[in-house]
Amino acid sequence: MATFISLLKFTKQGIENIKESPTRLDNARRAFQAFGGELQAFYLVMGQYDAVVISQAPDTMSAAKVSLLIGSAGAVKTETLVAFEEGQYKEIIDALP
Repeated sequence: MATFISLLKFTKQGIENIKESPTRLDNARRAFQAFGGELQAFYLVMGQYDAVVISQAPDTMSAAKVSLLIGSAGAVKTETLVAFEEGQYKEIIDALP
């Protein structure tokens, strides 16, 4: 499974309906499961972004589907990064000429 880090910003709609945010998080958790993945961690943060999600999905297409599904609800905008674990990082570096 691939690991992803998603940076979230609440939209105007999302912040106006902030009390619904825990339900939206539960829905996101179910969306990851529906596409064979898992929402591993959620953090409310302060700064440039409003929340950070750590997740796993079988592949980038599955992660993209979840991201689009969540984004289509209109409460958050997402920026998703592919994360490489330490072992993968070392493997990448070792493969360099």
